Amino acid sequence: MVMKNYRVMIVDDHPLMRRGIKQLLGLDPLFTVLAEASNGNEAITLALQHAPDVILLDLNMKGLSGLDTLKALRNEGVDARIIVLTVSDSRNDVYALIDAGADGYLLKDSEPEQLLEHIRAAAEGQNVISDAVADYLSSRSEQHDPFAELTERELDVLQEVARGLSNKQVAAQLHISEETVKVHIRNMLRKLDVRSRVAATVMYLEHKSH
Repeated sequence: MVMKNYRVMIVDDHPLMRRGIKQLLGLDPLFTVLAEASNGNEAITLALQHAPDVILLDLNMKGLSGLDTLKALRNEGVDARIIVLTVSDSRNDVYALIDAGADGYLLKDSEPEQLLEHIRAAAEGQNVISDAVADYLSSRSEQHDPFAELTERELDVLQEVARGLSNKQVAAQLHISEETVKVHIRNMLRKLDVRSRVAATVMYLEHKSH
């Protein structure tokens, strides 16, 4: 029986990370690393040149992001299995990448053996999402209410922010320091998994209207 061999390209802007992944793949005779790219543009050129079976793609790269690289690869007709390796399990990233045509989404802090197993499964045609991300997605689909995690004080601050008040005005309104308002806003954005007070306001108004 002929042993299947998958030709892999590693895309990561950290040389140390590329070396680590290459050594990990070297433990499995199933894989041959045929190209390494340190940025998105290089990845597109090399993918068209070498036509790898599997591409391991870093999400957070300088220059062309992992998401843009992924879209460009798919636009160029690259049909390799593309697995995103990242430290981020932000739901926005997960959805955007899966929608853009990623075949897998794995966290870099997974155990090496588990990572290798997942890469092998993806190479063989399965969609792989690391356990942490899978748990996260399934907990979201259970209609998880992020507002339930906010403290009463954070909700008060959010209510004032949604009315269009500045940090200074919120502080005066709630009789707390402006610094404390900033801390509450930071915690609130983290819990709601949004990056701006505008997004938090939109979420809050939608939440209230239900």
